[in-house]
Amino acid sequence: MSLANAYLTLSGAVDADITRGERLAHRTTYRIGGPAAMLAVCHTPAALSRVIEVLGAQGVEWVVMGKGSNLLVSDAGFDGCVIVLGREFSRIEVLAEDNKIVAGAAVPLSRVVTAATKASMSGLEFACGIPGTLGGAVSMDAGTRREWIGRRIESLVVFRPGRGLMRVWGTDVEWGYRWTSLGGADIVLEATLALDPGDRAEITAQMEQLLARRRATQPMGKPCCGSVFRNPPGDRGAAQLVEACGLKGYSSGGAQVSDVHANFVVNNGTATAADVLAVMRAMHDRVREATGVDLQPEVKFLGFTS
Repeated sequence: MSLANAYLTLSGAVDADITRGERLAHRTTYRIGGPAAMLAVCHTPAALSRVIEVLGAQGVEWVVMGKGSNLLVSDAGFDGCVIVLGREFSRIEVLAEDNKIVAGAAVPLSRVVTAATKASMSGLEFACGIPGTLGGAVSMDAGTRREWIGRRIESLVVFRPGRGLMRVWGTDVEWGYRWTSLGGADIVLEATLALDPGDRAEITAQMEQLLARRRATQPMGKPCCGSVFRNPPGDRGAAQLVEACGLKGYSSGGAQVSDVHANFVVNNGTATAADVLAVMRAMHDRVREATGVDLQPEVKFLGFTS
């Protein structure tokens, strides 16, 4: 691997900002994580293609990051390149007559929800309060047990390394709980969402109810990444299983199981990635010992060797 060669080749690249050693804690909602060996903010598809081409030729590992809302970065950082989508992927277009929204993957999901509400389009109410970018939401099929964003995807523009830009129809993608059939290397660049006509006042009222429920049942004001474990099959979710084991409030260093929602691990201000992992291991092991359920992480890990 020659990250130095990749950096020299890409320095000064058109439509890409290349930096070394940027702390990823500034780019995650956990406010945790060491530096990335290299960071590439790509503003156009051509810049993205060039960056990935150079990284591949030099054998440099890379990953695409949005707002870092579902990510735990190692305290040692990431010995590869973090790719962030920039200007051209931050556009949004509202097609009011067709009840559609076309948005770039870097657009915050909250901005897409707001645009839909202002245009009296229904179908994204469930997404209010969900952090992160549209691209991240699509890649993990964000939503609830009853509604998810994949149901609203008419089509996607993705970049597939080795093949370039491709349009993928939503009906050709399998959508599941926190999962899609999109290829692991596929990078979502744009999404067209098909929504329903609605009444703006009714949409707003429903969203206010959902936000009030989230405020009452989820920790607010402390850095976190949302749910750390997927809900297992069955009637009891991960939070119920963890709470039944008496782990609400359990802590290690600066990381703590939220006393509001037992599937959230919050950063009390001094948490390291090692602290979060220690808390997650305790949650996992206690639930498995008590119930036999093997909880699977929902949070994604970056920079860990094992």
